[in-house]
Amino acid sequence: MFKKGMRVLFAATAVMPLLFSSAWADGLITVIVNDPSNPYWFTEGEVAKKTAEGLGYTANVGAHKGDTNTESNLIDTAITNKSVAIILDPANADGSVGAVKKAVAAGIPVILVNAEINQEGLAKAQLVSNNAQGAAIGAQQWVEAVGDKGKYVELFGAPSDNNAATRSNGYETVLTQYPDLEKSAKEVADWDRTKGHDKMQSMLQANPDIIGVISGNDEMALGAIAALKEAGKLEQVKVGGFDGSPDAVAAIKAGELQYTVLQPVAVFSEAAVKQADNVIKNGSTGVATEKQLFDCLLITKDNVDKYTAPFVLSE
Repeated sequence: MFKKGMRVLFAATAVMPLLFSSAWADGLITVIVNDPSNPYWFTEGEVAKKTAEGLGYTANVGAHKGDTNTESNLIDTAITNKSVAIILDPANADGSVGAVKKAVAAGIPVILVNAEINQEGLAKAQLVSNNAQGAAIGAQQWVEAVGDKGKYVELFGAPSDNNAATRSNGYETVLTQYPDLEKSAKEVADWDRTKGHDKMQSMLQANPDIIGVISGNDEMALGAIAALKEAGKLEQVKVGGFDGSPDAVAAIKAGELQYTVLQPVAVFSEAAVKQADNVIKNGSTGVATEKQLFDCLLITKDNVDKYTAPFVLSE
């Protein structure tokens, strides 16, 4: 696999509302993300759109919100609009394969971002965060914040997304090295803040003596923080996140979140569009491998002031 570690220097451009609408048929790049109400996916779509426009294309952004039927309909629209390329954050590792096949059969190159599908050779490229590396540095920071003895719980992302298991397994690899740390519970909260809050409430009632929460993303972590604050337990229970969202950074500054792991979404969203441009003009992405990993960065109270724009950490 292609591994790329870098400092995130991409300057976020002005943000405009996401929408999926008809556009000129020639030179259209269609961008399909998960749910733009999540700042991570919002940034993913906007960076891709701005990059495409900067290269002279028109661009639309649509959202499937994790639903493969909606995703399929958006692919149909992209085909009808004669898109020259599709940038897709797949809804489901298995369930999105058919949508990608449909686009490829129509002669439209597909570049996947953020999440993978469980079939190689269809998409021209799959650009994702190095989730295993990010989980490892996050778990190490979590131990530093929480300590190496006591009970903790985990919030798990959407099971349909391979990233959820990759992060959870990465946490497990590090935390099992500390025999006095005991995982009391693990709950699925689907990357969602409200679900993170509700699952945290339930786990806290069943496990009132926990000392930490390790979360698969920032939204679930922020939900957990809200539940802990309501229970008056945030001082005793330390929380760690993953994504590098603006709200997570604010929580670090407020002393409520111990750290977050920044996914370089601005970098690989830009790279995805540039690779699509290469495919359109030259027939290949210009990169040797289909699956490409981009290393994550740790944000703590010590470097949080270097967070200069959404999902951007300066030198």
